[in-house]
Amino acid sequence: METLKKIFFTTLLIGLNYVSFAQTDALLQKAFSASYSAESKYNYTEAINQITIVFSEQSYEMNLRLGWLYYLAKNYSSSIKHYEKASSLKPYAIEAKFGLIKPFAALESWDKVIKQYENILSIDPQNTSANYYLGYTFYNRKKYEAASKHFEKVINLYPFNYDNSIMLAWTYFRMGKNNDAKILFNKVLLMSPNDASALEGLASIK
Repeated sequence: METLKKIFFTTLLIGLNYVSFAQTDALLQKAFSASYSAESKYNYTEAINQITIVFSEQSYEMNLRLGWLYYLAKNYSSSIKHYEKASSLKPYAIEAKFGLIKPFAALESWDKVIKQYENILSIDPQNTSANYYLGYTFYNRKKYEAASKHFEKVINLYPFNYDNSIMLAWTYFRMGKNNDAKILFNKVLLMSPNDASALEGLASIK
């Protein structure tokens, strides 16, 4: 008899937990749905409120969502806070690190932008977006040697990509590698005939 009672109460608890989890899932799905709806209407305050109502500090998804919404609302300090929390909850997830780049870039905190790209590449060394944009950041800072290393990684993966090829061509030109630059400028003209940037580059090479 005691055994049957234990089985009954165990089954009852499992059933109650299942109902509780199902209710929680439904509540969260409703909150996210309402948040997306508000975002689509550019009502970022309401989109944020829908998540904060059900917010759990240990939820990766909620922190990631709030990081994005606070960025859209131009509340960059709160955006950074939530993206950093999401990143700490899942250290090997690169999407939160890409998210962090947005408010740092808006604040023109370029050293922190570079750090995030480096963090991403420490996890995913071949990530094309991180390599390209880190190269682009270095190029804008006139650190051409560093920029070329990242553009070269991308061009090895995507030899016929316009954006990376034109940037690497200009990087080589700035480094004084005119022959390499000329080869790439001409390759760009295969991708984009009469491309103004490529033609300008070729005209600049003496």
